[in-house]
Amino acid sequence: MELFRKSAGYRFLDAFVLGNVVELGTGHFCERFLNLQNDPGGRTYGQMTHAARSGCRNFAEGSERLMTSYSTAIELLDVARASLCELRDDYNKWLMMRGQAPWPMAGAEAQRIFSLRLDAPDYGDDINRGFCLHVLAQCRKFEPELLADDSLVRANTLLILISRTLNMLDKYIKSVGDEFVEKGGFRERMSAVRSEARVQQDGVAQPEEGPKCPQCGAPTRLRKTRKDNKPFWGCTGYPACRGVVDYERNRQQSAAADSNRQQSKCGEEL
Repeated sequence: MELFRKSAGYRFLDAFVLGNVVELGTGHFCERFLNLQNDPGGRTYGQMTHAARSGCRNFAEGSERLMTSYSTAIELLDVARASLCELRDDYNKWLMMRGQAPWPMAGAEAQRIFSLRLDAPDYGDDINRGFCLHVLAQCRKFEPELLADDSLVRANTLLILISRTLNMLDKYIKSVGDEFVEKGGFRERMSAVRSEARVQQDGVAQPEEGPKCPQCGAPTRLRKTRKDNKPFWGCTGYPACRGVVDYERNRQQSAAADSNRQQSKCGEEL
């Protein structure tokens, strides 16, 4: 078992790529349509660009934090999601201030934005440059709407792109949670890796799993106490579950059970 979780590879996720398209589109929108007349203090400009930025940066930071902390990662991914929801509300308000509602989802304009699929990424050896070129290429797919002279067209387009990003981000967050439930967190991995290392250092063969945990029924793993280095069976669900099985007692019970089975087998043969 490896101590650190492998990199999430978030720059290969469509959700992150599309989030960057939203951030760039929002920057162009604010530069084009917000001015001293409709945003005299620049607060709306700052709020919208910050929300778009937060959606991407917290996505990236949360994915990076998966190496050592699922809880921190999920919290940051949730911040990214909340920021995109905030940006969605800003575009809704922009439309309503002009007496408009978002495009109907069944309409031709909305269906064009929904139907455009992103290309599969191919970043080559220079992933940083490759990622930037890939995002710019995806932006060009939506260029007629994202660079339209009509602010309503841009706002509606960005609303749909935000919705698509949120749908994919929700699935990503759920997959991270499911992975934690299945494989456990970083502390559990640390304990398991250290236990395996100590077994190898002591030259003691360790079975794949021990008896069931008396508290939760999960498999146990052979560990040793810090104080006197005595072996015991500890729950693989630690630290959530702290169930233990006495090693010597379990070994004696297993030996007695094996002896009984052998006697029964001999009796059947006779």
